[in-house]
Amino acid sequence: MRLLISGGGTGGHIYPALALARYARKQDPTMEILFVGTEQGLESKIVPEAGFKLATIPARGYRRNLKQLVPVAREMFSGLVQARQILREFNPHIVLGTGGYVSAPVVLAAAMARKPTVIHEQNALPGLANRCLAPLVTRVCLSFAESGRLFSRFSSTELTGNPRASEAAAARGSEGIKRLGLDPRRQLVVVYGGSRGALKINEVMIKFIKMGWLPAQIQLVYISGERYYRDVAQELGRLPDTIRLLPYFNDMPSILAAADLAVTRSGATTLAEITALGLPAILIPSPNVVNNHQYYNARLLADAGAALLIEESQFNHFRLRRELEHFFSGTGVREKMIRASRKLGIPDAAARLYRCLTEIVNSRSGKTNTTRT
Repeated sequence: MRLLISGGGTGGHIYPALALARYARKQDPTMEILFVGTEQGLESKIVPEAGFKLATIPARGYRRNLKQLVPVAREMFSGLVQARQILREFNPHIVLGTGGYVSAPVVLAAAMARKPTVIHEQNALPGLANRCLAPLVTRVCLSFAESGRLFSRFSSTELTGNPRASEAAAARGSEGIKRLGLDPRRQLVVVYGGSRGALKINEVMIKFIKMGWLPAQIQLVYISGERYYRDVAQELGRLPDTIRLLPYFNDMPSILAAADLAVTRSGATTLAEITALGLPAILIPSPNVVNNHQYYNARLLADAGAALLIEESQFNHFRLRRELEHFFSGTGVREKMIRASRKLGIPDAAARLYRCLTEIVNSRSGKTNTTRT
C-alpha cells in the first residue's frame, strides 16, 4: 500500500502523523509512505530525522487579514498545482491529512483526483479548513467524540483518537527516570509549554522556583523550550538536585509515564498523551492559537474531572503553589483525576486509525472489510 500523509507547522500536527506512520510500517514493512509538508515548518526537520521521505510545497496560514488574502491565495494555488503533481508521481492508495495549513491543498488535490482521502482532526473545536473539506473526503477521524457534532451532516466521521496516544501508552516510566537520573522514590511533577515552550509558564516557574516553594517530597522536571532556555537558566542560576531544567526532551512519553502530575498547555497531542497514561494535569491553554482551540480541549478534560483548567490570565506562582499543595494533600484528589483521565484515553488510537485507512483502501479494491469498532 502507498500512503501519503500531509500535516505540518507544529508538533501537534506532525507527531500524530509520525505515530501513525511508525505503526503502519510495523504492520506492513513493505508499505510506501510519503509525507508532504513545507520547507519552513517543523516537519522539514522532524520527518526526515524519523526516517521518512518528505516532499515540500508552498503554503502559508491565513489570519483573516485582507492584506494577506492575495499572497495566501497565490500560494494556495501554487501548492495545489504542486500537490497534484506529487499525487500523480506517487499515486497513493489513500491520502491522510493531519492538519496545518499545508494539508489543505494536498487533501483538496486528492479529493479532486478522486483519491480515497481521510482527515484526522486532533482538536475538540475543528478548524475552518477541516470543516470545509469534511464533506469532500471519505472519512473524518476524530480525537474527541464531542467534535463530531460540529461537522456537516454530509460528513462521515469516526472516533479513532490521536495516534500519539498509542506511543505514550507503550512508554516505560523507568526509562525516563533512568535517562534523567531522577529519584524513583520521589513524586514527580513535569512542567512544559508544548513543542515551542511558553513564555507565561516560564515567567511563573521562575518566580515559583525562586521563592523555594517546591514541596519537599517533590522532584521537578522543568522543560523551558529551546528558545527560552538560556534566559531561564541564567535567571535561576544553580538549582537543587530535585529540579532538572531542560531546553527540550525528545522522549516525552517516557517522562510523562513516570510523572504524578503535568503542568502544561492543552494542545491536542499533549492531551492524547496524558489521557492515554491516566496522568492528571494542570492545563494552561494558550490564548494565542486559532479559534482559542486549546481552551476547548482543556475544557473537555476539566469537565470530566481529569484536569484543572487555569486560564493564562489567572495563572501565577501563588496559584501554582496553592494547587500543588492541594493536589499532593493526600485527600484523594490525585486518584480521582487518574480515574477520570483514563476514561478519556484511547490507547489503541494508532490501531484504530490504521484500521480505518486499510478498510477504506480494501473497500475500493474490492477486498473484504473487517468490522469497524
